[in-house]
Amino acid sequence: MATATVATTFTPLHDRILVRRIEEGETIRGGIIIPDSAKEKPQEGEVISVGKGKSNDEGKTFPLDVKSGDRVLFGKYSGTEIKIDGEEFLIMREEEVLGILKGK
Repeated sequence: MATATVATTFTPLHDRILVRRIEEGETIRGGIIIPDSAKEKPQEGEVISVGKGKSNDEGKTFPLDVKSGDRVLFGKYSGTEIKIDGEEFLIMREEEVLGILKGK
């Protein structure tokens, strides 16, 4: 019997973006492995989905500078954590993004 997996499609509204945190490697300091509960959450992520853009009072829409696939840096307390299909994401406004990482 075959089972089908249905992936949820999520599109943020207006100037919001959906971000997946990029986990860093296991942190070892002085030979001590830091437990997950004591680690800080990474402030780097990959943009998964973006909204249409910000609208002004006249109804004109301004597209976002970030796009799907961009690697971004954001503040420690930015965004709202959500779960979609059991995976954790952040939803944040574009203005909460500190910058876009290029290269690597």
